[in-house]
Amino acid sequence: METQNILTAVVSLIFVIGLIGLLAVLARRFGLGFPVRATQIGKNRRLKIVEVTPLDGKRRLVLIRRDGVEHLILISPTSELVVETGITSDTLLKSETPDIKNDLINSRFSKGSELL
Repeated sequence: METQNILTAVVSLIFVIGLIGLLAVLARRFGLGFPVRATQIGKNRRLKIVEVTPLDGKRRLVLIRRDGVEHLILISPTSELVVETGITSDTLLKSETPDIKNDLINSRFSKGSELL
């Protein structure tokens, strides 16, 4: 009887750990868990994350603002790539490509190169 209780406890523990792992993978795939809050709180911050757009489970486009100028960065687990720098408010208003995410995906895969 005691062996059966120990076996039940071990199987239950493995099941719970598996559920936690599955939830962690799903959370990462859907873009949860990205640190959007900066460590320095106040009005004198020079760096701000404006927007984060997940491309897929591994890559994200991050628009950051530093000293009033925005920079578009592609972040993956193995590398970072500056897509565009020096974006100002005037550039954003005059932009002819409203969907940067699709343009980036199409341009990268049409050239035959991979992002990773």
